[in-house]
Amino acid sequence: MNNFWNERYNSDEYAYGTKPNQFYKEQLLNLNPGKILFPGEGEGRNAVYAAKQGWNVTAFDPSIEGKKKAELLAKSNNVSIQYLIDNYENINFPGKTFDCLVLIFAHMNPLKRNEYHKKLASYLKPGGVLILEGFAKKQIQNNTGGPKDVDMLFSREELRNDFSDFTSLKIIEMETILDEGAYHQGKSAVIRVTGIK
Repeated sequence: MNNFWNERYNSDEYAYGTKPNQFYKEQLLNLNPGKILFPGEGEGRNAVYAAKQGWNVTAFDPSIEGKKKAELLAKSNNVSIQYLIDNYENINFPGKTFDCLVLIFAHMNPLKRNEYHKKLASYLKPGGVLILEGFAKKQIQNNTGGPKDVDMLFSREELRNDFSDFTSLKIIEMETILDEGAYHQGKSAVIRVTGIK
């Protein structure tokens, strides 16, 4: 899988653009800056945006090419981010470290999804905020981005179960028009989640 992402990110163009995801951007504006974690962050567009807003940013991804692009983007925006080369299985932080957890199109092995989501959620402080946007199961009918394996796409029930210990959990499934680089373009079925640990 690392080879797939290294190949996708190995060009001058940013596969998903350099602007932050719109839903995440809107949610972040409601929060006071603190420590924020970006799993599966790819080329860094969302992490760099948070750093520009004064957040202390940690990101990780298994792609070396993604890290290179993210660090270039951070430098061009005069901010710094901590970017680790790691995966969901092996990443490890002390519990209750972060004020915000951001998962933007961070699709993963469906057999491990629940385990990984609970692991990542454990890194949030009490009162910490979850911001998630991913592709819904219906996205399998579209050719506008996301995994081609329906089991890797999200359902409301799965996400409600994964983040069952959150309060104020809001899960909305909807259609939207994505305009994020070359690989997220057009009518898309997404799920948007916010919650408080």
